[in-house]
Amino acid sequence: MAYTDIDKPSDYFNTVLYTGNGGTNNITGVGFQPDWVWLKQRNLSNRSHHVYDVVRGVQKFLHVDGTIAEGTQTNAVSSFDSDGFTVGNNINLNGSSDTYVSWNWLADNTSGSSNTDGSITSTVSANTTSGFSIVSYTASASGSNTDTIGHGLSAVPKMIIIKTTSADAWRVYHHVPGVDKHGSLNNTNGFNTNTNIFPTLPTTSVFYPGSDASTNSSSRTYVAYCFAEKKGFSKFGSYTGNGSTDGTFVYTGFKPAWVMIKCTSTTESWDIKDNKRNPYNTCDNGLRANQSSADDINTTYHMIDYLSNGFKLRGANQNLVNGSGQSYIYMCFSENPFVSSLGIPTTAR
Repeated sequence: MAYTDIDKPSDYFNTVLYTGNGGTNNITGVGFQPDWVWLKQRNLSNRSHHVYDVVRGVQKFLHVDGTIAEGTQTNAVSSFDSDGFTVGNNINLNGSSDTYVSWNWLADNTSGSSNTDGSITSTVSANTTSGFSIVSYTASASGSNTDTIGHGLSAVPKMIIIKTTSADAWRVYHHVPGVDKHGSLNNTNGFNTNTNIFPTLPTTSVFYPGSDASTNSSSRTYVAYCFAEKKGFSKFGSYTGNGSTDGTFVYTGFKPAWVMIKCTSTTESWDIKDNKRNPYNTCDNGLRANQSSADDINTTYHMIDYLSNGFKLRGANQNLVNGSGQSYIYMCFSENPFVSSLGIPTTAR
């Protein structure tokens, strides 16, 4: 029996905290050269989430918590390095003495290659071992619900996050709500029905973006971050809240390093926890993907515990992560598999 596909998850995903210096800052400790970097200032409000990736180009950013078009910054992320990345004096990413978090994923350390699996040719940087790919594509003059995009994973994606480089919303596919359902990473809406967004289930080679302007229309260009599940490394599941401090236990098969939770049955934020801002249980630091607010430490309503084989909700009577009877989806990456390929179990916190 195979317990895990990956014995050392930090080779493919890692969180790094850093303090800004107001100049040129070489951020190290990632453990690999990242291909997708998601950055957030922690100590100040009104500072957006910034994402950079190797396919669009290192100086090109998108704001996760907004709908603005892609921009270029020469004083922000200037390079992806062998053990991290370099930032310039941009106040949002490297203000003097300000604190930051970076979430880092490995694809294939290239700017991508042409993929003709779909009806629209895409550019793909994919890591089939960890189940993660960065995909860019340009829609046809008039997008169709039958259009397909190659994702390069050789496995069915469980979650897809899409953003046009023009001004429009982020769209999220998650396999639990399924086809014709989407969330928007930049707002608090529940998962809505739209037959023109993710109209057909993805396959091991392609996904169907639909014909909505936010995913496939008007000759726009897009970036998609695609995720397949890998045993012991990643999980994209769901649970039902119980509204109790003795909350729902969610089995992942590994000790979590990072989790993002979204209520799908009502309006609520996308809550993000990680094992660096929260090195001990209970995890009570929360950043919201849809908000520019500072790191929120709350010991009442959005707490969770990281366990050796999953996570347990501890916040009571709040819809953010554990509302009674509310439905949730999550995206989770591993610190350690529950049991290694050699049969060695991980320890709890």
